[in-house]
Formats: sequence, C-alpha cells, structure tokens
Amino acid sequence: MLAAPVIRPDGVNHPAFFVDNPRMPSFSERIKQKAVEIGFQKVGIVAAEPLVDEGVRLNEWLDKGFNGEMAWLEREPEKRSDPRLLFPNARSVIVVALNYHTGHKHAEDPAKGKLSRYAWGDDYHDIVREKLKELVAWIKTENPEADGKICVDTAPMMDKAWAVRAGLGWLGKHSNVITTTLGSWIFIGEIILNLELDYEPGTVEDHCGTCKACIDACPTGAIVEPYVVDSRKCISYGTIELRDEHLPPDIAANLDGWLYGCDICQDVCPWNRFEKPTDESRFEPRHGETSLDLDNVLSLTPQGYAERFRRTAIKRAKLPGLIRNASALKS
Repeated sequence: MLAAPVIRPDGVNHPAFFVDNPRMPSFSERIKQKAVEIGFQKVGIVAAEPLVDEGVRLNEWLDKGFNGEMAWLEREPEKRSDPRLLFPNARSVIVVALNYHTGHKHAEDPAKGKLSRYAWGDDYHDIVREKLKELVAWIKTENPEADGKICVDTAPMMDKAWAVRAGLGWLGKHSNVITTTLGSWIFIGEIILNLELDYEPGTVEDHCGTCKACIDACPTGAIVEPYVVDSRKCISYGTIELRDEHLPPDIAANLDGWLYGCDICQDVCPWNRFEKPTDESRFEPRHGETSLDLDNVLSLTPQGYAERFRRTAIKRAKLPGLIRNASALKS
C-alpha cells in the first residue's frame, strides 16, 4: 500500500512525492546498469587521472627490454599513463570487463595445434568496441553534452591497470587481471568521458597470496618474478607477436602443442574455478575448432588464410608466423 502523498507548497499532489519513494539512481549508476544490460559483466568508473606508479613500472619494464620486438609499446609511453593526453577533455574513465570463457576444452592431439581461448571466436576488438559504441550512444542520448573516446586494446591505454584501478579485479602474478566472480577470462575496454561522474571507493585486494601456480607452471620461465613477464620468453609472444623466421629455441622446445598463444598460466590459476560460460555467442569456437590441423595450416595459401581467419584475432600472427609455428610443432 502506498504511503500518503506529500503535499507540495503549491498544494498539488504528485505521485513522485511519496515519503517512501526510493532514491532515484544517479547517472553513474544508470551507466553501470546500461553497461550490464548491453552485455558487460563488470563495470567501474574512476577519475581520468594519471597512472603514476603504473607508468613508472611500465618504463622499468621497457628499460629491461621485456617487451621484446613490440616496439610500439615504447612509443609515447606517457600517453599510456595519462588519458588526458589521448582525450584532452577527459574527466572520467569507464572501465568494463566482458567474459569470453565458453567452457570448451582443448583437444590433446599431436596432429593439431592448440589455439588460445581468446582467439576461438570472432575478434574481440570488434565485439567489445560494438558494445562500447552502444554505451556511448546511450550516454549521449541521456546527456547531449557528453563526448568520449573508446579504447579497446589497440589504443595506448594500460587496460589492465585501469581495470585494477576501477575495482574490477586485481593483477595476478601472471600479469592478467583476476576477478573473484569470473576468474581471468575477461576482455577489458574503456570509455574516456568528458563528464564528472561518481567514482569507485577503492580497489580490490590482491588475493594471490603465496600461490605460485602460474609461475611454476610456465614451461619457459617467462614469469621472471611475481607480476612481471619477460615477453621474450613467453609462448604467446613468440607464437603471435614475434616476426622472426624461427621461434627462439627455448620456446620451440616447450610449445606443448600451442600453435597460437598459450593459456597455461590461466589454466592453472585456482581463481579460474569460478569461471562461467559467456552469454556472447560470438566467442564460441568458429567451426567448432579449439585447435587446427597442422597439415592444413601448412597448406594454407594467402587467400585461404585471409578467408579462414577474417575478423578473428588469429590474423594477428600473419600467415608466415602461423606456418612457422606449425612447422615447429611438427619438427
């Protein structure tokens, strides 16, 4: 039963003026609700202020050469820690996480090469960007003065650092963001916005504790210390980013069936017992494949490669890289 209405000074009763009328959600709360409605599992909002400590750690990592041949990480590193250099009117950063775990298992078949889970379906850049565009469009409808910049991995943003600052999770010792509800199988994206919003009260506590499962499981010792990965030793880096004609000997000798990427450090993480199947059907394995026949890869033509991997993350490795990886697995 509704409470008696409050009589406004003008003597007019109004249905919104009930004593027990629940508090209207703030714009920030409504943005979060809309983000979840669009399909994101987690969303946090923080001030668009520089990532000072994180920027220092990035520079230290670069100084040690841990980025390998990923020279693009060295360009304008200051932009990676200060969103205002990317978007001068930046006031807030909306950070989202999208679950991509599909529940399928890798096929342990020596005639096939395993693909990292994130590359099983359609290109996540396209999917996350599409959803963020929808969120930006809604924000502009609600506030015509709103303007923003969308960032999905390709923009010079420290995605994982922003996810941690926004309270989505903590940085695991394998350098991936871990959440208490989904594990680490998430994609991260941001909207840099020109509006002042309500910000998260704090970050999530690091729950790795004394666990070293990821460090101990890495076959090439790429996790050189907790939270620090030397890309030059990483199977994912070697099979995706490295453009050399041959894989480094230590990586080639420890592929363990990986053709593109590697999920070992996430597979062994105890927090991934909380993994849940994604609601996004486009992350399901294309053609039902979680691995590829090595002979088929070796016989790919440029045209066949382009057709097979169009709009997937696998195109990142390029055809020569994929053939190199398949040859290493067969040798």
